[in-house]
Amino acid sequence: MTETEDRKPRSDEARYDPEITSEFAVPRGLDVPRGGGEAETTSEFAVPDGLHTPHPPSAEPERSAFSTPSTYDAKSPPAAFTPAAGVPLVSLVKDAPWQDRMRTMLRMPVTERPAPEPVQRVEEEGPAVPRVLDLTLRIGELLLAGGEGAEDVEAAMFAVCRSYGLDRCEPNVTFTLLSISHQPSLVEDPVTASRTVRRRGTDYTRLAAVFRLVDDLTDQETHVSLEEAYRRLAEIRRNRHPYPGWALTLASGLLAGAASILVGGDPIVFLAAAVGAMLGDRLAWLCAGRGLPEFYQFTVAAMPPAAIGVALTLAHVDVKASAVITGGLFALLPGRALVAGVQDGLTGFYITASARLLEVMYFFVGIVVGVLVVLYFGVKVGGELNPDAALGISERPLIQITASMLLSLTFAVLLQQERSTVLWVTLNGGVAWSVYGAMHYAGGISPVASTAVAAGLVGLFGQLLSRYRFASALPYTTAAIGPLLPGSATYFGLLSMAQNNVDKGLVSLAKAASLAMAIAIGVNLGSEISRLFLRVGSAGKRRAAKRTRGF
Repeated sequence: MTETEDRKPRSDEARYDPEITSEFAVPRGLDVPRGGGEAETTSEFAVPDGLHTPHPPSAEPERSAFSTPSTYDAKSPPAAFTPAAGVPLVSLVKDAPWQDRMRTMLRMPVTERPAPEPVQRVEEEGPAVPRVLDLTLRIGELLLAGGEGAEDVEAAMFAVCRSYGLDRCEPNVTFTLLSISHQPSLVEDPVTASRTVRRRGTDYTRLAAVFRLVDDLTDQETHVSLEEAYRRLAEIRRNRHPYPGWALTLASGLLAGAASILVGGDPIVFLAAAVGAMLGDRLAWLCAGRGLPEFYQFTVAAMPPAAIGVALTLAHVDVKASAVITGGLFALLPGRALVAGVQDGLTGFYITASARLLEVMYFFVGIVVGVLVVLYFGVKVGGELNPDAALGISERPLIQITASMLLSLTFAVLLQQERSTVLWVTLNGGVAWSVYGAMHYAGGISPVASTAVAAGLVGLFGQLLSRYRFASALPYTTAAIGPLLPGSATYFGLLSMAQNNVDKGLVSLAKAASLAMAIAIGVNLGSEISRLFLRVGSAGKRRAAKRTRGF
């Protein structure tokens, strides 16, 4: 008999054998039930006898680690994450524009965003997620192609998604690509869609129509179904421009003539600058019809005004040729793209800002090439162009204010703005030049500081007007900064370089770049100031974009 067999109890008598002196032996008189039903060797993870489980382990098949648990209910999911300090109670002001409400949401951490407001456009079976994301991308495409800032495009996309009940959405906007991702919960697969922006056009009437559509979608009292939203979006795409081609050409000429008056021109200069700008506009249209890139379009459009200025100098006509060339440059400087690029950089969209500013640089180089070619040949054939003529700009307040308003009016026509906004932007442009003239000519303040303050007022008034009309701020600000564009500094820098005064030319071009940055920063700062003193959310002050920490 082995030692193991010796330790096994063979019967009840053996269990109570007095010779067994182990401390684990059962004492006499203690009745122990037989335990033959349970195996001798059991795992510590085995379910004890008497414990009833609602779902036996064998009832649920083997699944992936990313599968939805069987105990999860999508209709009443538990909180995904609770911060250590608790979930803050955040509510948005109902009467604030949707741009401010959605911008506040985007600048919040995901864990602090309030729950979506109740909507009545969601059917019982839930929203059609792919169609909602497609509609969102198409709306964002029109806004981005129209020149809207990246943050405003993301706010609009976020507003469209939330209006149809899609809460956990993350839009992402770059210069040519829009994408959006929706994940219903942490245990469900996300849905991602993207769209590429290949063509860009300047049509602020279309931009305003898209803003009205988004405003209706976010309105609690307006019920817009997906089909209705698609129908309205198709109508916006099919709408023709409010102004014909001949009106745009005429507006380009009047803009150049008004700009020449701002820098000291007379009626002859006005006429010469207008003719040069209209010829350049028609040549640019011809190049566009042939499929040439915009770089060459800007190059060709810059040549006629410079050629007319050089021709007047060679003909010994007693006019300011510099004013003619400067007026033609005003109609070409990409102020809209510059403001949008600087705005994206200030709000933390650095990739989009870099792409926009690179686009501005290419346009500017195209203008430089066109003007320099004409000026170089003009100097070679004996044209006496004086770079110091900029010092002779006369102060004519009433004439210059009128010219600045005409410049803003024609600029608004070139941007294809709605007729109801043209008057407001014209007045805004007159105010901008009045402030600049009062600070620079009367007060003797530097042109950069004067330009920044005037542009700040343009941005402030434009933002207030847009909030009053629940529309985009671009139609109220872009044309108003036209009188402040650095056309004269650009021309005299190019002229100095054509005359081999490279150092002097670089100084003048650096001044032009400083003025351009002052315009862009001033417009953005004015817009931010208008939002800073207006209540947006009841959770305290408006959050800024926390992209970098400084370390």
